[in-house]
Amino acid sequence: MKVVLITGASSGIGFETAKLLAQKGYRVYGAARRVEAMKALEQLGVTPIKLDVTDNDSMHNTIDTLIGKEKRIDVIINNAGYGSFGAIEDVEEEEARRQFDVNLFAVAKLIKLVLPYMRQQRCGKIINISSMNGRIPAYLGGWYSATKYALEGFSDSLRLEVSDFGIDVVLIEPGPIKTEWSLISANYLERSARGGAYEATATRVAESLRRQYEKNMMSDPAVIAKYIAKSIDSKKSKSRYLVGFGAKPLILLHAILPTKTFDLLIKNLVNSTKR
Repeated sequence: MKVVLITGASSGIGFETAKLLAQKGYRVYGAARRVEAMKALEQLGVTPIKLDVTDNDSMHNTIDTLIGKEKRIDVIINNAGYGSFGAIEDVEEEEARRQFDVNLFAVAKLIKLVLPYMRQQRCGKIINISSMNGRIPAYLGGWYSATKYALEGFSDSLRLEVSDFGIDVVLIEPGPIKTEWSLISANYLERSARGGAYEATATRVAESLRRQYEKNMMSDPAVIAKYIAKSIDSKKSKSRYLVGFGAKPLILLHAILPTKTFDLLIKNLVNSTKR
């Protein structure tokens, strides 16, 4: 039975993935700061672990606990992450650094902790949850997009480094997901731009995010969970899984259109999404 650790398991993609993998018979450890939010998962056989990915001691304790119980780790799913939207000029440097700390450096630290065990096993799978905004820009989400672009490059380099040890690295690149994250991002975007040069644009982008949420123009997290499970089940998984509402068409258009034409397309999509 494969042993799986998934971060950010208290909600959204992490919750649905932990649930699905437990139902499929994997031995799942769900890690998150809010352990109380994982009680439903515990009833399905998921072992909850309290984890703060920005705390080194917390990360060491999590891996020590898991290895102490299981003596191995077969899959790690780096799902914990967040994005606070805002114009690059408006987002405070501290907030920008925090996004990199959570979305990239915490991922790297956790991977460094599990790699010795996977190398010893001569097998393992590292699944990093990226975003379609790791391949195309996020309008007024430049810092978030930068963290995901960085995660993509990091993951590709890591794949080259660990392949000789029987370890694979997989990127999951979701499109818009229907979680409270969208509404929180919209609210933060408006607050960050209030009274500034980007206020009018930020208001339009925030309204677009809310409309997408209301009109079900976003994928259910369970859809993404199925692809994560597929990447684990497969002996020869893809290096990337681009999934969710609108993701594939937008990535294709980004590849074939001139850059400034694509820029106009993104702006027009925001402005044309009406109630």
